Amino acid sequence: MRRTVFSRLRRIAMAGALALAALGVFSPVEARAEAPLSVVATTGMIADAARQIGGDRVSVRALMGPGVDPHAYRQTRTDIAAMVRADLVLWHGLYLEAQMEEFLRELGARKPVVAVAESLPRELLISHVDYSDKFDPHVWMDPRLWSRVVETVREALVAARPEDAEVFAANAEAYLGELTQLADYSDKVFASVPETARVLVTAHDAFSYFGRAQGFEVLGIQGISTQSEAGLQRVAELVDILVQRKIGAVFVESSVSDRSVRALIEGAAARGHTVIIGGELFSDAMGADGTYEGTYPGMIDHNATIISRALGGAAPERGMSGRLASGS
Repeated sequence: MRRTVFSRLRRIAMAGALALAALGVFSPVEARAEAPLSVVATTGMIADAARQIGGDRVSVRALMGPGVDPHAYRQTRTDIAAMVRADLVLWHGLYLEAQMEEFLRELGARKPVVAVAESLPRELLISHVDYSDKFDPHVWMDPRLWSRVVETVREALVAARPEDAEVFAANAEAYLGELTQLADYSDKVFASVPETARVLVTAHDAFSYFGRAQGFEVLGIQGISTQSEAGLQRVAELVDILVQRKIGAVFVESSVSDRSVRALIEGAAARGHTVIIGGELFSDAMGADGTYEGTYPGMIDHNATIISRALGGAAPERGMSGRLASGS
């Protein structure tokens, strides 16, 4: 059936191009030379890198917007059409887009399709707790590790449009410089969090790379994938930890239901221990389109600022460069 879809879309695109050429509307060769490189990225984080590196030489579409869970996302007919027509498709890999993986690998036999996070050396990855042959995909939680993925995005753009290589290289250098500043800011604010408070409790286990980079213990109610179930036993275990270690704040996520987190708060309260929601973190998706938090640097700046302030550290209310929304 997928082969039929590909064939039908290809025939439609070819017929449209021939019709316009016959009318003298455009020359296909000239259009390819002048039009921006058409890029489809699965996640917002990848799309942000492609936009920053490509500038006006690319047109980027992200399939998954704010609040969308990539673990459960399935491609729509519109998504399929966009990816078939694109010059380049960038996806994360490492089993993040689990429901789309078969389609993406099949598409890769027909056109440039790059799983950007799978370029990372295996020794830098954290093993998946549920699958012996897979890894935790949430590598964007460590800006220094994510910088390596950004370099792969740059290489994919250069391979797709070699004539713009110098532009892509200059833009990538500037973007990577911003990520270095972001990593340095994160180091600074997290260093101010008391050692005993360096415990991050969230809805699902998306922050292990953050924890490894910053020396935090990370406890997720659900596993690495939001598709895993949060059992009553796991909730009870975490309530015990909150009470025994006097942890005063837990965090909700923008792309995951807060039901399990609120169960933790209620369980701790029943045992006489008050726990607050320290804030909403961006885990698998960025903030609203058109906002600073809707960029990768804004996403990580928000998380670093919220976490450090909630756990007793010192961070400016408006973040690294004063761009966070008030009360973010």
